[in-house]
Amino acid sequence: MGFFDQLRSRTAEMSGQLKTKAGQFKSKEFANASMAMCALIAAADGSIDPVERQRTEGVITSNEVLSVFPPDELRQKFAFYADRLVRDFEFGKVEAIGTIAKLKSKPDHARAVIQIGIIIGGADGNFDDNEKKAVREACFAVGIPPAEFDL
Repeated sequence: MGFFDQLRSRTAEMSGQLKTKAGQFKSKEFANASMAMCALIAAADGSIDPVERQRTEGVITSNEVLSVFPPDELRQKFAFYADRLVRDFEFGKVEAIGTIAKLKSKPDHARAVIQIGIIIGGADGNFDDNEKKAVREACFAVGIPPAEFDL
């Protein structure tokens, strides 16, 4: 099985796992961390172009796990973190990672946010090195070994 087939299979598997647990993640903290992760992945290369922003918003609003939240709230929160990252990448990154780190005491929530990051990163069929690095940094922030996600 090729790398992209494995990535597609793994992403589908993670989506299925998250779908079965969606209800337990309905909290503002989880929504904020998820949107911080999505913005971090979108800006992993240091910028977010309009097409990438629109595509990420599309994945966010169509994701079944995130469907427990009002789409407009998710879009606003994603835009908040994305704008911070665009304005000042390093400061925005610290803020996004800090938001994700708030889930450290909730390992199931933290794992779900990491999985959302992997799903967003692989949505275009290319989970690149910058996106992997962003997910690894999020793993460290919540105390989960990146190897748990083959990173």
